[in-house]
Amino acid sequence: MYDVLVIGAGPAGLTAAIYARRYGHTVAVLERLIYGGQVANTPDVENYPAIARITGADFATNLYTQAVDLGAQVLFEEVLSATLEGEVKSATTSSGTHRGRTLIIANGAQRRKLGCPGEERFAGRGVSYCATCDGAFYRDQEVAIVGGGNTALEDALFLANLCSKVHLIHRRNQFRGNPILSQALLQKENIQVHYDTAVDRILGETAVQGLELWDLKTQERTTLPVRGVFVAIGLAPENQMFQGALSLDEAGYLVADESCQTSIPGVFVAGDTRRKALRQIVTATSDGAMAAFGASNFLNQLQFQGYARETME
Repeated sequence: MYDVLVIGAGPAGLTAAIYARRYGHTVAVLERLIYGGQVANTPDVENYPAIARITGADFATNLYTQAVDLGAQVLFEEVLSATLEGEVKSATTSSGTHRGRTLIIANGAQRRKLGCPGEERFAGRGVSYCATCDGAFYRDQEVAIVGGGNTALEDALFLANLCSKVHLIHRRNQFRGNPILSQALLQKENIQVHYDTAVDRILGETAVQGLELWDLKTQERTTLPVRGVFVAIGLAPENQMFQGALSLDEAGYLVADESCQTSIPGVFVAGDTRRKALRQIVTATSDGAMAAFGASNFLNQLQFQGYARETME
C-alpha cells in the first residue's frame, strides 16, 4: 500500500512524485513506456524557467533521477484499469494490482500525427508538434503549419512573428477555429494559406527540406520548400478507462480546476490529460506540484480523522 499512486512518468507525474516524497509520503509511479513523456523526444528545451537550454532527454533524466533519489518507485507497467472510489484506490497493470490511499492521474496526451511518409523519420529534425516549444529554432526561416483549428491558427500567428514566411496548410476550404483568429491571420503578410490541401510527403535528407503537397480539388501535387513543419491537428487524451467515473469534456480531457482535485476525494489529475488552456512543460510541472500538495493535505486529513476517532474511543 502506497500513500500516493501516480499514473504517468512525464513531467507532471514525476514532479508529483518529487513533491509527494518531499512531503514524506510513499510513492509509486506507473509508466507504460519511457519516463519523461513527450519531452523525452524533444531535441532541445529552451522555454523552461532558469534553464537556458537542455535536451529533452537530459531534462527527462534529471526529473526521473531526482524522483528516484528521493525514494519514489517508478514501475514500468501499463495501467489497464483503475478503481477510484473508496478509501483505497488501485491501478491494475499487466503485472498485478497496486494500491494507494490517493491517486494522481498524469497520463498525458498524445499528439495526433499526419501519418505521411517522412513524419517519423524527421521527428525532432524539422517536424515538431509544439510551435511555442520549437518555433525559436526557425527564426527567419520559411516553415509550414498543418491544421485549421484554434491551435493551428494561434501557432501560425506566433510563428509569423519569428519566421520569414509561414505556410498554413488546411484540408478544408475554411477554418474551424475562432473567426477573430482567422481574421488576424489573414491580415498577416507573411502567412500564406493553402486551402483544400494535404501533406502527402515530408522531404529531406538528414532534416526537413520541403513538403510534397496534394491539392484535394485538382489532385495536383506540388513541392513546397520549407525548413520546418509544425503539426497542429489536435491531441488525443487516453482517458477511456476513467469514463463514467470522472467528468470528461467533449474532447476527452479530464475536468479539474487549478487545484487539480477531481470530483472523487483523493483522486487528482495533472498535466496534459486535464482540460486547460496551455499545455507546456512548465504547466505540467505546476500541476504535478499542486496535485501532490492536494494529495498530501488529503492524507493529513485522513490521519487526523483516524487520530480523532481513536481519541474518542
